[in-house]
Amino acid sequence: MFVRSVLSSYSRLLAGVSLALMAASLAGCNDTVAQKAEPPRPVLVATAHYDAETPERSFVGTVRPRIESDLGFRVAGKVAKRLVEVGQTVEIGQPLATLDEVDLKLQAEQAVAEQTAATGVLAQAAAAEQRAKDLKAKGWTTDAAMDSSRAAADEARARLDRAVRSVELTKNSLSYATLNADARGVVTATLIEPGQVVAAGQTSIRVARFAEKEAVVAIPETLVGRAKSGAASVTLWSEPGKKYTAKLREIAPTADSATRTYLAKFSLPEADDKVALGMTATLTLSDAATERVARLPLSALFNEGGKPSFYVVDDNGAVALKPVVVKSYESNDVVVTSGVEEGAKIVALGVQKLDPSQKVRIVSSLSF
Repeated sequence: MFVRSVLSSYSRLLAGVSLALMAASLAGCNDTVAQKAEPPRPVLVATAHYDAETPERSFVGTVRPRIESDLGFRVAGKVAKRLVEVGQTVEIGQPLATLDEVDLKLQAEQAVAEQTAATGVLAQAAAAEQRAKDLKAKGWTTDAAMDSSRAAADEARARLDRAVRSVELTKNSLSYATLNADARGVVTATLIEPGQVVAAGQTSIRVARFAEKEAVVAIPETLVGRAKSGAASVTLWSEPGKKYTAKLREIAPTADSATRTYLAKFSLPEADDKVALGMTATLTLSDAATERVARLPLSALFNEGGKPSFYVVDDNGAVALKPVVVKSYESNDVVVTSGVEEGAKIVALGVQKLDPSQKVRIVSSLSF
């Protein structure tokens, strides 16, 4: 009986020891699990990008020549030849068209004949005046005869001067029979054909000068002030990667009655041969005095103790709290001027649950 009691107590002791060992083993396992590193927390990020506070505005326009001249003959006549076509490049002094010169040559010959006759009349009048002077000196003629001969000589001199001017005018008219280009440019329109009779000053050839090109756009009334004071640049649809500096040269004083926009002309001082007339261009207006800011989600802002900050994630998944300078708050964004660098990745959600010692993993979207 005693032996049975001892064995029973020993069995209970062994059972207790086994349970204690099992409990200790389970506790050790729990401690091991607890000591394992937590997996990186997934976070959504927003990239900091600094841009002008006032957004740029773009408008579609066309490239036009600053000066486009309507050239015409300075005398009337019948068109003999047209020497250029639309799209042809012309140089200074190059003939563009000519008139029939028959009538003009006859007028020139007539003027020369009148000059010759006036020269003969003047010679006769001058001789008569000299004879009258000699006779007057000897007292053999009257003052009336002397005055008459002097008046005849003066009239002959005036007629000769008029004849000389007439010869010069007819020579000029004969030279006007050839229409020449007054500047280097391209022909944009031909409004005459051979055989056509034209009046003096009638538009015959239209030439766009190459000296300076400009972009013509329609500006809404709300941006007229920015067009006058802001910075402008032009890009061509044919070459979108290159920008040309633009300067406002002229803006219409009144708005268009149909579109309620103002026609603005921006000169292109850096335009090269790639900027062809008639090309479509995009004019970009920006406020030169605007401050560069970054717009980030309002949910990314961490404010503790009155110092707004952002959690910035590096390439290794570590986060750091960066204080920033806030310019303004918008409905969904916060506008900052400094504190984070361009291209920095900012935690956009759940910043209140982050810890600077915590590792994170950047994901494109969160799923629940």
